[in-house]
Amino acid sequence: MDLRKLKKLIDLVQESGIAELEITEGEEKVKIVKSGESALTRRIGAAPLAPALEPPPGAPPSPVRVAVAPVAEGHVIKAPIVGTFYRASAPNSNPFAEVGQSVKEGQTVCIIEAMKLMNEIEADASGVVKAILVENGQPVEYGQPLFLLG
Repeated sequence: MDLRKLKKLIDLVQESGIAELEITEGEEKVKIVKSGESALTRRIGAAPLAPALEPPPGAPPSPVRVAVAPVAEGHVIKAPIVGTFYRASAPNSNPFAEVGQSVKEGQTVCIIEAMKLMNEIEADASGVVKAILVENGQPVEYGQPLFLLG
């Protein structure tokens, strides 16, 4: 599970009235608890989870705190529009950019479909693609990181 998905889950817990959210994806298990102590527990395997600490009745809800590994440094290519992210021009085509590939400023790295229009997104800097931060076919928001260049 990538950091972007974790951030969305944390935002969901903060914005909603729920106190706890648990997601299992393959062997990875994430539990987000809205409390003062333990806010995020990430496990691999089937070890039992510690019980969540509940705030006393009448206490204001605490913000969710997360300890996340430092993000790799580099240039981030962000979505200039809201739409659906596609790595290639057609389902059977090769992707515009792959991890480890060098891209030049102005080179098309993906397509974002918005209102039935296919918008080619170009790299705003040159570098080597360190990470692709969005899954193919996923919706993206304005300013959302798409690629990490090194």
